[in-house]
Amino acid sequence: MTEDRLIFGNRESRNIFIQPVDEHDLELMEDEVSEARKNAADDFCLIAYCVNDWFSDLSPWYTEPVFGKENFAGHIDVAYDEVISILNEIPKNFRAANKKIYLIGYSLAGLFALWMAGKCDIFAGIAAVSPSVWYPGWIDYAKEKPLMCDNVYLSLGRKEEKARNKIMAAVGDCIRTQYDILKEHGKNCILEWNEGNHFVDSDKRCAKGIEWLLNQKGENI
Repeated sequence: MTEDRLIFGNRESRNIFIQPVDEHDLELMEDEVSEARKNAADDFCLIAYCVNDWFSDLSPWYTEPVFGKENFAGHIDVAYDEVISILNEIPKNFRAANKKIYLIGYSLAGLFALWMAGKCDIFAGIAAVSPSVWYPGWIDYAKEKPLMCDNVYLSLGRKEEKARNKIMAAVGDCIRTQYDILKEHGKNCILEWNEGNHFVDSDKRCAKGIEWLLNQKGENI
């Protein structure tokens, strides 16, 4: 693993999570892993990698600034290539048999997890935690692009749809629609509502996603 990738949890586990993070997320990774272990049905290992340019590398296509002055550049292939690189390294770094790979992301990384699961069939499940499904054009895209994994965890803070920004305030309706799309596509999925706005307890919210995925029954890959 390279210097921008950190490994948490049990390296001998067959359950391996990949999570794109920023510096703030990275500070909370130990707490996230510890919290998830409390109620998860199985142990796991988590590979966190630091995203170089959040708005650029995790955005699926170009769009004008929604808040602030920074464009969303639409260079999501950068994140795709990074995850594929990690996937290619797993066989030589993790020896457990019958490995199950999961992808988890918070905010724009949660949107990336949904996008990535529509491009790659390796994942046993994904967790899109407070995902940026308000992203212009996303819902139309999601309707036409079924995910290639069976288990999907969605969550949102109850106050997120009360944001002053009109585009971001649409996140509540968008995530309900995203959930409906997944059910129509026959996915095993859940939409969980958390207290607070977008910036509350990101580590605990991600831990819930890990727990839910590990508590699903059956062999997925």
